[in-house]
Amino acid sequence: MNDNNNAMVESIKNYFRGVKTEWGRISWPEKNQVIVETVWVIGIVIVFTAAIYLVDVVFKWVLSFIK
Repeated sequence: MNDNNNAMVESIKNYFRGVKTEWGRISWPEKNQVIVETVWVIGIVIVFTAAIYLVDVVFKWVLSFIK
């Protein structure tokens, strides 16, 4: 049983060593790129939210004539 625990502990240590190595290889985007892309995402979310809201209002208006 102790050999299994030691093997598992070594496996976990090896995994985190690999994670640490790969972490250093990541190419992070520049701050300006992150800001620009964040603004684009927020803008697109606002546009789609407004579009869905307008479709909802139109459907409510059309369905109000059916009652």
